[in-house]
Amino acid sequence: MRKSLSFLCKALAMVFSVTGSLFCQTTPGGETTPPYLLLKNYRPKSIYRIPYVRVGRALFPAIDMDSRPYVKSEEQLKNWVENMDSCGIQKTVVITNAYGSRFDSLVTFYSKYPGRFILFCGFDLSGYDKPGFAEAAVKELIRCYDQGARGVGELVDRSRGFVHQNPPAYWVHIDDPRLGPLLNECAKLGMPINISIGEPRWCYESMNLNNDGLMEAYFHRFSMGWDYNLDQELSHLARAVAEHPKTIFIAEHLANQMTDLAKIGHLFNRYPNLYADISRSYADLATIPRYAKEFMQKYSKRLLYATDMGIDVHMYHVTLTILQTEDEHFYHVKLFKTIWPLYGLGLNEVTLRRIYSENASQILRIKDRK
Repeated sequence: MRKSLSFLCKALAMVFSVTGSLFCQTTPGGETTPPYLLLKNYRPKSIYRIPYVRVGRALFPAIDMDSRPYVKSEEQLKNWVENMDSCGIQKTVVITNAYGSRFDSLVTFYSKYPGRFILFCGFDLSGYDKPGFAEAAVKELIRCYDQGARGVGELVDRSRGFVHQNPPAYWVHIDDPRLGPLLNECAKLGMPINISIGEPRWCYESMNLNNDGLMEAYFHRFSMGWDYNLDQELSHLARAVAEHPKTIFIAEHLANQMTDLAKIGHLFNRYPNLYADISRSYADLATIPRYAKEFMQKYSKRLLYATDMGIDVHMYHVTLTILQTEDEHFYHVKLFKTIWPLYGLGLNEVTLRRIYSENASQILRIKDRK
């Protein structure tokens, strides 16, 4: 009898323990309590009652140096142009990475708004391991230029090379001698090269409680490999920039050196043909506003306004607010996939004018800056 009572008491205790824990997972209002809240579901909202500016238009006419062929219909294209007009975006560079008939069709599509879109083509790397590759690739590059291409990109250089190309070119990096004729031809034609190097630093760190950028690192986990090394990847770019001083290179996303801006600054000091766009870097820069401001104003002649985050008006507003204001402690988790509070950089007008359009106009040889 005693054993039965003892077993019954233990069973009841377990039931109450389980049901109690289940009841404690939510508050009376239905919200998940902290012990059971998953990090991926955390959406903080600033509790500070402080002034916010929220800029809706660029202080100076801007050139977006990194966007993509997001739209598929004439109505969507019209909407994009209207959004650009609303936010003060004078021109947009569409990074197509296309060649052949695909590039030709994009030229036809975007030509419906003359002067508003500048298209970059891709390198045709098919047959990169066969004789005669360079001659054929250069020929196609020149053909794309004649069709209207004014730059090349996005080239995606990861540890295994241009594996995101179509077709992929394994173990071919930007400093590969086989690409030399293409890089030289870009210099002759005045075509800057937009190139993406690696991923943000925290993508190379362990996915644990100490990872400062865990949300973004986890998001990119499937594109990473154990043999990745960001410094090694950056060295390929540095070597290509040094060996081709007449070719303009644009390091996309600040060459993913947002956590160590001194590294890209060091390259700026050495190589006058290297630039960097700030696309997809806003959340990273807006967490270190004083240091980022100092860096951007110091290298204001080498940086380019860019987005690479769609065509939505809200997206433009966020980027402009971060660059132009000194707003404090605000969030944009949905746009950036980070849960850090953000802060405006409050860049001076000289820096803004250069980043928004002067540098891009020089690179793209645009004479009118209306």
